[in-house]
Amino acid sequence: MLSIIAAAALPILVVTLALGGIAKLATVGREASPGALARLGPAVLMPERFAKPAMYACSLAEFALAAGLLVVDHPAARWLPVVFFAVATYVLWDLRRRRPDVGCGCFGDVSDTPVGLRSIGRAAALTAMAVVVGLEEVTGPPAVTTETAPWIGGGVALLLACSPEVDAIVSRLRHRPPCEQRPMPPGRALSRLRASAEWRAHAGSLLMDEPSDMWRELCWRFFVFPARGETEVVFAVHLGGRRPVVRAVVVGADGHVITADERDTASLRESTPVSA
Repeated sequence: MLSIIAAAALPILVVTLALGGIAKLATVGREASPGALARLGPAVLMPERFAKPAMYACSLAEFALAAGLLVVDHPAARWLPVVFFAVATYVLWDLRRRRPDVGCGCFGDVSDTPVGLRSIGRAAALTAMAVVVGLEEVTGPPAVTTETAPWIGGGVALLLACSPEVDAIVSRLRHRPPCEQRPMPPGRALSRLRASAEWRAHAGSLLMDEPSDMWRELCWRFFVFPARGETEVVFAVHLGGRRPVVRAVVVGADGHVITADERDTASLRESTPVSA
C-alpha cells in the first residue's frame, strides 16, 4: 500500500515543483509595481534588492528538484525535496507569525493572499508525500495506473483544498475589473498589433519596426510609427477580448488625417517623373 501511495505522490511532487518554478519566473519577468516582489514569501525578510535574485534562486531550485525526482536514481534526489518542503513549512509558519500581511509567493504573485493555515497545511502535506517517496525509493518518470489514479486524485484534491490561490482566482474571475483598470504590458499589446490585418496592410510603408511613441487611453493602447512621405501611421489596439479590435490612421506632417485617396495621389506624385 505504501508503495502505491509513493508512486501516486511522485507525479504530484514533480508537477507542483515545476508549476511553482514556472510561476515564480513569470512573476519576475512580468512588469510589476516597485517593491511587489518584496511582499511575497520569505523575500520580505531580506532587503528589497535581493527579492528578485531570491525568486530566481527558488525557481531554479524547484526545477532542479523536479528533474532529480525524474532522472536521478540516488537517495539525495529523493530526500532533498523532503528538506525543501520541510523548510518551506517552517518558513511559512514563521512568516505567518512575523509578517501576517504578506503572501507566501509559492506560485508567484498568484499567491499574494496572506499566509494562513491552509498554505502551511499544503506545505506539510507535500513534505509528507516527499517522505513517503524517499522511504519507498520511488524515482523515474511517473506512471498513472488503475491503482495509483485514485490516490493521485485524492492528493490533488487535498492540495486544492489547502490552496488559497483557488479562492483568489475564482474571486478574480467573478469580480473582474473593468477594461480601463486592467494592466496590459505594452509589449503584449504590440504583439497583438503585429498579428492584425491592419498591421499587414501598413507594414510596407513603415520606416521603423519599433514605435516612435506610445500611450494608453482607457481601453486603448496607441502606437505611432514613422512612414514614407513624411507621414505617420497611428495604430489603436483595444485591450479587451481575445480578438482585440485594431484601428489605424495615417497622419500627415500637419497633424491632419490623410484619407486613402490622398495617399494614392501623393504616392502617384512621388513615383511619376515629370519631363522637362
